[in-house]
Amino acid sequence: MTEELLVSVDGHIVEPPDLFLTRLPKHLRDRAIWEENLEIAPLGPDGRTQFRKLHTPGFEGWTNSAYPHFDGSPNTGRPERILQDMDSEGVRAQVMHPNLSFFGLYSDDHELSLAHARVYNDYVAETFSPHRARIAPTAPIPMTDVDDAVAEINRVAGLGLRAILLPAVSPIPYHSRELDRVWSAAQANGMTVTFHVATGGVKVSRAASPTLRGLMLTVAAQSQPINDNLVVDRIVFAATQQSLAPQQIIASLVGGGVTERFPDLHFVLVEFNANWLVSFMAAMDKAWTLGVGQDRDFWVGLWDDNRPEDDQPGMAQVFKLNERWPYPLRPSDYVRRQIHVSFQEDPVALACRHITGLSTLVWGVDYPHPEGTFRRTREAIAAQFQGVSAEDRAAILGGTTAKLFGLEAPIAV
Repeated sequence: MTEELLVSVDGHIVEPPDLFLTRLPKHLRDRAIWEENLEIAPLGPDGRTQFRKLHTPGFEGWTNSAYPHFDGSPNTGRPERILQDMDSEGVRAQVMHPNLSFFGLYSDDHELSLAHARVYNDYVAETFSPHRARIAPTAPIPMTDVDDAVAEINRVAGLGLRAILLPAVSPIPYHSRELDRVWSAAQANGMTVTFHVATGGVKVSRAASPTLRGLMLTVAAQSQPINDNLVVDRIVFAATQQSLAPQQIIASLVGGGVTERFPDLHFVLVEFNANWLVSFMAAMDKAWTLGVGQDRDFWVGLWDDNRPEDDQPGMAQVFKLNERWPYPLRPSDYVRRQIHVSFQEDPVALACRHITGLSTLVWGVDYPHPEGTFRRTREAIAAQFQGVSAEDRAAILGGTTAKLFGLEAPIAV
């Protein structure tokens, strides 16, 4: 079988550990994100010795195994090594997001967040500009000040970056009309808008951010004996809580009319998986459709005996709201036209592709993170794409992403 070359929508740039210590304005450097390398005696049965320990408000002490390159050496984040890793997987091109920078970009301290964003955006523009055909870095934009957000979008467009990255949890709801200036700037500059899982909501005054608290619960669960409560809680969280953030984003963009007012703007939700998308699209349409069997004239409410019979504001035709959708297209039509959701391993999303629409699904490696498929990408694709046509494979595994981000399209080899 002819093997595709792939275009991933989800990679991460491992930044230099001292990037912000050396580049932030001097009065902010004592609060900069930085990492220290830990070389320790072998930990655990697999003998891990190389770790990275994070220092920043809300995430102090977050520690994880060092990410490896394809040959097992520690990831340096340098373009030439990233390209070698991509070649080892057959990944022709890749959209790449921050790594450790995520921990300081979207806090309630606007000055600190914006300073980190500007340093990061300058760094990726200068470092990856020679490789724009294969690597498309996204530009993080803090949402704590609309004027500064618009200014940074215009600035990074001038640096040659082609996509902006917004937090999954925003201090300003994405359906707020106040953000029309953000969407207008992105559309005018021909930029794709991306959102990444587990970003936003950081309060620098709190020792542990929501993401860090979630991590510690996960770590604690690993040492507990399996019991019914643990099993049930994990299932409920995976089936309901994990999809709340992306559903809120889509509901805001579609229900708030952003997709109607900015029809040329595309939105990519990264690393949320997509098995929930088909039911969410159906639920959005159902909320605004009068069913064949529903009585449009059925009234319900609370009767007020102290008011005239023809003046009962507590009563309403309960199904009439279903017919008051304010935009010309159905909610699901806007999703099919402008929304894209990424996955690494999600056979249910693939099985539903003809309902959600082919372009709504985009694929990513999540390089170099362990929850992704790096170093076993071909096996993951083979396991998921059995029976998927060559045309559909080409679109999901790279064609849509290449078009959205102006990357080299996948070609047969």
